[in-house]
Amino acid sequence: MNQFLSFLINGVSLGAIYGLVAIGIVLIYKASHVVTFSHGALVLLGAFVTARVSQETSFGLAVVAAITVTALVALLAERLVIRGMRGSPVINLSIATIGIDLLLVTYLTGSIGSTVLNIKHPWGASNLSLWGVGVGWNRVLALVVALALIGALLALFKFSTWGVAMRAAAQDGEIASLMGISLSKVSALTWMVAGALACVAGIFLAGAPTPGVTVSLAAIAFRAFPAAILGGLDSVGGALVGGLVIGILEALVAGYQDQLAFLGHGASQVVPYVVMLAVLLIRPSGLFGSKELTRV
Repeated sequence: MNQFLSFLINGVSLGAIYGLVAIGIVLIYKASHVVTFSHGALVLLGAFVTARVSQETSFGLAVVAAITVTALVALLAERLVIRGMRGSPVINLSIATIGIDLLLVTYLTGSIGSTVLNIKHPWGASNLSLWGVGVGWNRVLALVVALALIGALLALFKFSTWGVAMRAAAQDGEIASLMGISLSKVSALTWMVAGALACVAGIFLAGAPTPGVTVSLAAIAFRAFPAAILGGLDSVGGALVGGLVIGILEALVAGYQDQLAFLGHGASQVVPYVVMLAVLLIRPSGLFGSKELTRV
């Protein structure tokens, strides 16, 4: 039972991190109707900047710098690519985000190389005992921060001008534009928020039990894409639920790898995509998504 609780708690915290990335994907879809594949690169960028800056200054300043840089890079991607291709078919915009991802990952791969960059997390690799189960502080704090950010975002959607504008743009962009809402500003701000969320996710993904920042971090973060598909590409709450489900499944399959040897080595890395394929076959709109969504 202790072993199961350990896997479950770690899965929930990992799922919360995936949820942050998935929410960014959902926000971009709701604001600009683009299915983005560039979030893995943004996660890697945020972790990379944090690791570099934290070597020279405090962790807090490194986090602020990383969030700023990642948000600005996301904004540049939106201004230079997405806005420049506005009016193009959805498939073209989605392919363009793959290009953004490849450019960023290629640059970061050259900068990181084969080394492992360490982020100087103040909490280090220490553990916390919960119900007799040892859980890393990094995963506990990841869960707390993720839930706090998600709660803040939900409040912003409901009460802020940006949230109302984004919901209006997602409902009907033409009518929202006629009502005086700037779709361009909504899209730009949404990409920046999504980039900031990706950065926070990257900071925690690079902490214990992960050894540090490596180029494989982008591939790990991309597992949040099945979470967005599972929850529904137009549902923020669905992205959180999808992230939790994917994180728990991945943790359980990895934890019981010996008993699931018939699935092959590394089955936990494949499980998110198996779930994604099943959802696309059975319920393409996801658990909480609108059925009229177009999948790419």
